[in-house]
Amino acid sequence: MEVKVLDFNGKDTGRKVQLSDSVFAIEPNNHAVYLDVKQYLANQRQGTHKAKERAEVTGSTRKIKKQKGTGTARAGSIKNPLFKGGGTIFGPRPRSYSFKLNKSLKRLARKSAFSIKAKESNIIVLEDFNFETPNTKNFINVLKALGLEDKKSLFVLGETNKNVYLSSRNLKASNVVKSSELSTYAILNTNNLVLLEGSLELIEENLSK
Repeated sequence: MEVKVLDFNGKDTGRKVQLSDSVFAIEPNNHAVYLDVKQYLANQRQGTHKAKERAEVTGSTRKIKKQKGTGTARAGSIKNPLFKGGGTIFGPRPRSYSFKLNKSLKRLARKSAFSIKAKESNIIVLEDFNFETPNTKNFINVLKALGLEDKKSLFVLGETNKNVYLSSRNLKASNVVKSSELSTYAILNTNNLVLLEGSLELIEENLSK
């Protein structure tokens, strides 16, 4: 599929680029997308949750009442989970939520995400640009020129561009990443995907392996 190339002022440069059908025009695999997004979100979890169990609660070990003759259930410890202040039954323990996915499945998920965005016409191809110094106002002007000031957007760079990255860092609705840092979650969790020309070849090369 062909997409016109815009400059950072939002104007048509008169050039077009050919997006690979094997990356941007496949039949999306929803289950692969689901698994990749699930893994991404699982990896964000710290897994440091912990509740004290019976053996870890501070309390006396004496028998709190005699075994028989009270008319109530027998009880041997104030740390019994049935009592207030006692241990927690089957409480959470520290654990890792991460799980493994094959590289081929993750590539399929990213291609599916790109294809979804392309089908929705939410991909913009922008010629490479830079700022002399980090300047948030300049980045906001780029967003306005592209009509993205009120939308969630993701700019994908071919290589590290410190000035552009720092210019966008204070904006909640806009993110800047390198093509090597792209994830299925990041692609889908945005309204518009802005691909700089320098990132296209790297994306297609990485996903065509």
